[in-house]
Amino acid sequence: MYQQLFIPIEEHINKSYNIYFSDDFKKDWFDLLKNFRFTKNVLITDDNVFTYHKELIQTLANQLQPSKIIVRPKGEEYKHIKYTQEIYEDLIQYEVDRKSGIIAVGGGVIGDFAGFIASTLLRGIGFVQIPTTLLAMVDSSVGGKVAVNVDVGKNMIGSFYQPRVVLCSLAFLRTLPEKEWICGLAEMVKHALLKRNVYENFKKVVFNQPDYKTWDFELWNRLIYESIQVKAEVVSKDEKESGLRSILNLGHTVAHAIESLTNYKEFSHGEAVSRGLVTALLLSKKKFQLSDKIIEEVIQIMRLLKLPLDTANLKANEIAHHLIYDKKNQKGKIKYIYLKDIGNPVYDLELDIQDFLDAWMLQKDLFG
Repeated sequence: MYQQLFIPIEEHINKSYNIYFSDDFKKDWFDLLKNFRFTKNVLITDDNVFTYHKELIQTLANQLQPSKIIVRPKGEEYKHIKYTQEIYEDLIQYEVDRKSGIIAVGGGVIGDFAGFIASTLLRGIGFVQIPTTLLAMVDSSVGGKVAVNVDVGKNMIGSFYQPRVVLCSLAFLRTLPEKEWICGLAEMVKHALLKRNVYENFKKVVFNQPDYKTWDFELWNRLIYESIQVKAEVVSKDEKESGLRSILNLGHTVAHAIESLTNYKEFSHGEAVSRGLVTALLLSKKKFQLSDKIIEEVIQIMRLLKLPLDTANLKANEIAHHLIYDKKNQKGKIKYIYLKDIGNPVYDLELDIQDFLDAWMLQKDLFG
């Protein structure tokens, strides 16, 4: 199966791009990349992806001449701004120009890091995303947000920079460790909560076939397509997060605080998002009387997918301290996304810190 999804960016139609995905890396994708005619092709990946997919990456480099492969250490901690200087200097010495292109082959960390480099080097050069994780396919490769971290917060230094194209080969999923599956599944749950029909389809699959490891590629293809569509529809209406796009941060305010508190080393992004989604459900019940039935149903979906629900023994007041550094905050007020109902998120509301403390304690009582 070979599907294509077109992402129009309103007000910036020239930035529109296609997302292609298939069971394997298609031969005509090489021709598509060649047609960009980058004067220099820079492939940026990490050591883990390079170990598993060395042959494909080297084939890409051989097909796209002149080319250079940069292999980075894996991990969120290497998305820190302090690591950008060495890349800038390396590429300047390689004599990239404004018609050169960076091709990110990896998960969300590589996509964010390489995209940030592409958006800032020479005030912007070509950029292509080849996501290799479920999370990157359904989330970080779509929408044009690229960023690096600083000590006090995640993705605090970044820009909006659309790729020329996104190429999703589902074959990459075969080498994913369980932690990476959790990352992607947590984001798929989030997307499902934002759109009723996607939620109903996703719920039906999980309840009928709870072991995601038994899902075949045709099913994965459909579920990923539906999940991407949720984000694509939102991004096409609000590219630069002036309003509506913030609903995509459902569960992420607390998740980013968890990651920042633990220096991005203890939990994967998906493990943090999963816990943040539980907090969002509890806060939404207090704020908008989100029904117990919906909360129980969502929790059951997350349990079946083996997503973490607990507080990981993290202290509420310490998380609260890191909440203030979230990039969505305005004038010292913590902006939060609530859920009135499935498919009915509410954004641009202030989070009362006491409400968070109460919800976190309740989460601890319920799930540990």
